[in-house]
Amino acid sequence: MPRDDDSPTDWNLTGHHILLTGATGFLGQAILERLIVDYPATRITVLIRNRGTVSASSRLTGLARKPIFRALRERIGYDGVLASLTARVEALEGDLSDDVPALPDDLTAVIHCASTVSFDPPIDEAFRVNVKGAANLYDAIAKLESKPHVVHVSTAYVSALHKGAVPEEPLRHEADWRSELAYATAARSDAEQASRRPAALRALLATARADHRKVGPAATAKAAEEARLDRVTAELIEAGRLRAQTLGWTDVYTLTKALGERVAEEYARSADLPVSVVRPTIVQSSLRHPYPGWFDSYKMMDPIILAYGRGQLPEFPVDPDSVIDIVPVDLVTNALLAVTAAPGERGTPAYFHVGTGARNPLTQRELHLNVLEYFRTHPLPASSRGHIKVPLWQFRGTTTAERMLRTGERAVKLADRALQRLPSTDRTRGWLDKTHQDSRQTEMLRRLFDLYSSYGGVEAVYADTNVQALLQALPPERTASADFDSAGISWPYYLQEVYCPSVTAVSRRTSGRRKLPVPNSTLPLAQDVAAVFDLEGTVLASNLIEAYLWARLVDRPRATWPRELVSLAAAAPGYVGAERRDRGEFIRSFMKRYAGASEAQLRALVRERLGDALLHRTRPEAIRRIRDHRAAGHRTVLITGTADFLLEPLRPLFDEIAASRLDVRDGVLTGFLQSPPLVGEARASWVSRYAARTGVDVQRSYAYGDSFSDRPLLELVGNPVAVNPDPRLYRHARRQTWTVEQWGVHTGSRTEAAMTALTAVPSFRRTDR
Repeated sequence: MPRDDDSPTDWNLTGHHILLTGATGFLGQAILERLIVDYPATRITVLIRNRGTVSASSRLTGLARKPIFRALRERIGYDGVLASLTARVEALEGDLSDDVPALPDDLTAVIHCASTVSFDPPIDEAFRVNVKGAANLYDAIAKLESKPHVVHVSTAYVSALHKGAVPEEPLRHEADWRSELAYATAARSDAEQASRRPAALRALLATARADHRKVGPAATAKAAEEARLDRVTAELIEAGRLRAQTLGWTDVYTLTKALGERVAEEYARSADLPVSVVRPTIVQSSLRHPYPGWFDSYKMMDPIILAYGRGQLPEFPVDPDSVIDIVPVDLVTNALLAVTAAPGERGTPAYFHVGTGARNPLTQRELHLNVLEYFRTHPLPASSRGHIKVPLWQFRGTTTAERMLRTGERAVKLADRALQRLPSTDRTRGWLDKTHQDSRQTEMLRRLFDLYSSYGGVEAVYADTNVQALLQALPPERTASADFDSAGISWPYYLQEVYCPSVTAVSRRTSGRRKLPVPNSTLPLAQDVAAVFDLEGTVLASNLIEAYLWARLVDRPRATWPRELVSLAAAAPGYVGAERRDRGEFIRSFMKRYAGASEAQLRALVRERLGDALLHRTRPEAIRRIRDHRAAGHRTVLITGTADFLLEPLRPLFDEIAASRLDVRDGVLTGFLQSPPLVGEARASWVSRYAARTGVDVQRSYAYGDSFSDRPLLELVGNPVAVNPDPRLYRHARRQTWTVEQWGVHTGSRTEAAMTALTAVPSFRRTDR
């Protein structure tokens, strides 16, 4: 219960009942662990929302396995930690931004540290959690007769744009949290409506068609809708950033945390509550408790340090003499619990800055030199190339750093655009790998610059007079375990022996070039698995045009070849355009060249003279892989847009062949198809029907393709393999971590093989498979 002014503070919180929000977050975990370990006479209730099918109680007990309880597990075991959580903590199911349940009537304190900690969430999400969530919680607290002490966790950076000393007092601004919340909530509806206007949809469709038309209409529509949703999200993020800056804050995070303080202050007055607003600075890994270096997930400074250690951050837009105010999480936890134990008077909030800048300042340059020394002494490995050498920052300023980044972004875009037009070769894929890495690096740098560069020149110093007074009031028996004196931090020790080793530990375990997955050397035996192969570029190192030359010129006098080749060359631009627009359009257009040919003669020609030429163009790796699948009991399927009469020599390899069938009238080909060609999404649809008919499990099946238009088929199965992929498929396969393989040809070049087919060859009558 709130104490009288002359009553002694119970630093042990004996008999108290504390409600904790945000218990699964970084700071919330630290508070919960400390209450469990060092405050045995304190009752604890945590407000946790469900996550999908995982209940609040399951999320609570799941914490027993997390690193925060590692030290306690070493003492009492996992079962002991689980028993402590079950006996000491009650999980209250609810969502602050939507449905706050009835709170226990005997609460003596509420520690509210639940919030979105992202600096750039969509504006409605930031307000929903940080402002509306606080209002809903305090509305529920106001209904309690116990009048618990409310400890509202904010951030010191609600004053980020101020210079000089920032006192521990209410913020001075005129922003109204109710009106800003209303506008932020309506922003999504406005953005959704704008994204559905004809002009916006027309532009989205045009881009999607240019990129995905060859894949199919469903893929095009999906890409357009995904782009629309991405645009809505981007606009909401931009809306939050701009609204925050027009009101005087760095970003929507600091804006909503500032307005959350207004909510707490209002309820303190209207509900006569004792309220303490605690403003930590940049909370990083622990100094001592539960063990040196504990952290839950990467926070503000961590990605910057990791990028620097990987050699990806040659500069960063910070002022060398500005103070970077970081504070270990265990000091923040100790200060929060001390504030909780010593509530002030009702109706008048108290304010506490928990940081290091006022009494133990660390400049950006000192931080950099410490991190530089750490990585030069303990460099990250660089695969087979030894170790990464980190650069010495020159602190050239924001303008120079931004210019360097923009130059890199332009270079990556130009390189990627050029590579998409090149043929698929080992060298091209090597360049694509390099561009892919450069693109990921520039995207990461852009995000770091946009999120954190505004904090690099902060010139505020957060006064901590109230925190120091609280520290002085601690009894000697509490000081050893509950110390939060920032003056005692040795920065070289903390940065080089605690922080950097902990934040780089995972990176060291996973360093080295990421290898793409490859198929198992031994395929699993199964009767309900299919292996689906594309033909052109995958099984065969040939295409429709080469097959046409084989079939149409081999029996014609050589004197007629030039005329046919000239005709083909004249039509080539049209075929290229059709191929770029739609693979099915190209097949339909090209198949018209067979008009007037005798079906019987063509089939006889393939059977008697072209079989060996077709085998000559078959990739040995494809033959081996097909035989491996058949040996494992898998169904082998060939799916192609090529005319079926050309595929008879390959039929012994496959259980099923799905190919284009040309229309025939009186034994003569008309140049039309009997049904739409199997390309793009039609292939995935065909395989789905085939699987349903034969009992094949597509999630255990395999598919092999070389073109971006094969993407729907590859995405359908559980084991996609990109074979000699074109640049767009290769880039997609890398992002999806699909298997990528390089298959060659048996002998000779494509031209040599084509000429072999145009000369007399032995008949092809194989019966051994």
